[in-house]
Amino acid sequence: MAQQFVQAKIKGDKVVVFLKPTCPYCTMAQEVLEKYKFKPGHYECVDISNHSEMDSMQDYFLELTGARTVPRVFIGEECIGGGSDVAALQRSGKLEGKLKSIGALQ
Repeated sequence: MAQQFVQAKIKGDKVVVFLKPTCPYCTMAQEVLEKYKFKPGHYECVDISNHSEMDSMQDYFLELTGARTVPRVFIGEECIGGGSDVAALQRSGKLEGKLKSIGALQ
């Protein structure tokens, strides 16, 4: 069930952040992404902290991305990593191009 939940969320042309609200790296990823103007429905934050399948989801993140930590940030179906990775992509100027490539920005 966790695998289907994650796959359903990352399907398509949107940005999805799987997070826990108390995590500083999750906050970092959100702060970076919230600087961009997304089309409606193209940016979603999914709090997994109280989800009954949280451990299974994190196990699936490990299988899918090589890490089970949060945040796990997906641009389309590509995982770009966590909070530090999102910040580094923004600093390098590559994040906006990735967001534009899936048509997520206004």
